[in-house]
Amino acid sequence: MKQHHERQDPDQMRELLDQYENLKQGRANSFIEEESFEKIITHFEEKEDLANALEASELAIEQYPYSSSLLIKKADILLTNRQYKQALEILEQASLFDSMDINLYILKTDAYLAIDQQEKAVTLLEEALDLFEGEEKIDLLFELADVYDDYEEFDKVFECLKIILGQDPNNEEALYKICFWTDFTGRNEESIKLHQKIIDEFPYNELAWFNLAASYQGLKLYEKSIDAYLYAIAIEEKFDYAYRNMGDAYIRLRKYKEAIEALLKVTELAKPEDVIYEAIGHCYDKLKNFAQARFYYRKASHLNQEDSKLFYKIACTYYNEQHWENCIKQLENAMKIQRLQPEYNLLMGECKLELGLIKDAIQYFSNAVRIRPRNISGWEALIRCLYKTRYYDEALQQADAALRLMNDKPLFIFYKAAILLASGKTKEALLQLEMAMTKSPKLLKKFIELNPSVLQNQLVVDMVARFKRNKSI
Repeated sequence: MKQHHERQDPDQMRELLDQYENLKQGRANSFIEEESFEKIITHFEEKEDLANALEASELAIEQYPYSSSLLIKKADILLTNRQYKQALEILEQASLFDSMDINLYILKTDAYLAIDQQEKAVTLLEEALDLFEGEEKIDLLFELADVYDDYEEFDKVFECLKIILGQDPNNEEALYKICFWTDFTGRNEESIKLHQKIIDEFPYNELAWFNLAASYQGLKLYEKSIDAYLYAIAIEEKFDYAYRNMGDAYIRLRKYKEAIEALLKVTELAKPEDVIYEAIGHCYDKLKNFAQARFYYRKASHLNQEDSKLFYKIACTYYNEQHWENCIKQLENAMKIQRLQPEYNLLMGECKLELGLIKDAIQYFSNAVRIRPRNISGWEALIRCLYKTRYYDEALQQADAALRLMNDKPLFIFYKAAILLASGKTKEALLQLEMAMTKSPKLLKKFIELNPSVLQNQLVVDMVARFKRNKSI
């Protein structure tokens, strides 16, 4: 219920409670004013003593049976006690004495929502909007927005907030909320027009600049969003969310140094967060500064020790520096949390292969295939490993298995051709190579990557040259 409480003087409150006790006991000359009754009821409500609050409200109504404000207070207590129908009856009674108390409509709305009658709540509030102006109308629009939210009429939530900002462009609550609902409903173009209008009238409204920026960001207009965030920051230099979003926009533009600068500002202004440190790590990763990337990934992992992905990202930095043993240690940490992750098994397999631990490598690649059998990366790594370690029979079996499962994907036809060629089955290999090139000539590079010396085989070179002449790769 919409209330404005003044802090009660303890001595005055004690005196009121004594008077209230005298009245309950039926002592002579006991009299309490209507406003004092409201203070007594509020006192019990604040102490969460609803039984005494209800008793006080009933006694007050006996003294002032035509008081709409006391009836509304009683209805509020009944709502808290989940006595919704009784509350509605009391509110109907109160409306006979004063139909222009905004709390009538707010409490009736709460009651209708509680008994799952959203349509009645919407109708009531829509009718009430014509009765009120100014701040009270804005309060009702917020109520209506909440009802539409419960009712999953999300576009109408946006409309309510839009109307509020039309009446009060600097309303902070509406500005905060419409930012979320713009993103949720995807109504970025409307939001841009709305906030440009607000900014024209109030150019120093940092929230309007922020919302404008967020709407540009929603449309992937990252340069425009950054410009708007810079205005928001110029007005409010400690606006951490503007720096955060600006960092994301810079990342989308692959401007990693600028992103780092913005995100570091977030760490200065706000409580440390793993996602911010992870994003900084990602930027350093992209800049190939793997030591700094690790530093920030570690900071993120200290804040979120259950996120296996962070250990994996640290492992990747070591892999990129060819520090295989360190990479394996971090992968072991990741796999303690989440063993059945194909990416972790694939990277572990690559490290084992680099260290010459062939059986281990095959095991990890096989794990990746088993965990996600329709993922090309696992099959590709397993077949490549078997081929490079000259387990040609096993490689051929796995290539056939991949072809069956992947509906004859051309990559595995190329791999099969390479395996057959390495096994001395040249005629069969050339047939497979021709079939693969017919299906996807661009994947020839994968065939060559598997064994670059294949270009010394004249039969292969002749076939590729002939195919290029005929098909024009």
